[in-house]
Amino acid sequence: MKKGLLDILKGKFLVSGAAPKNWLFLFFASFLATMMISSSHQADKKVYEISKLNEEVRALRSEFVKNRRDLQQLKLESSLKKTVLDKGLKPSENPPKKIVVIASN
Repeated sequence: MKKGLLDILKGKFLVSGAAPKNWLFLFFASFLATMMISSSHQADKKVYEISKLNEEVRALRSEFVKNRRDLQQLKLESSLKKTVLDKGLKPSENPPKKIVVIASN
């Protein structure tokens, strides 16, 4: 076992008679390791992108809620009265009358 370990550490398996088979396996293992590393980097990149998009969604949702709240505030009768008074209009003192039209044939 000691001799086998020393042969591996010295690299004799790369120059022996069966070296082409060993080189083929090393190339295959290197290719698989490269693919694994590449796949890991791609996954990390996607996780980062998903996190960034989630933050953007939170910001847009917050902005939407704020704008909806502001719109509801503007639609209140008191806000409308203030806006109309600034433009010189005032509420009517006489209530509106209903006009009924009777259609005759």
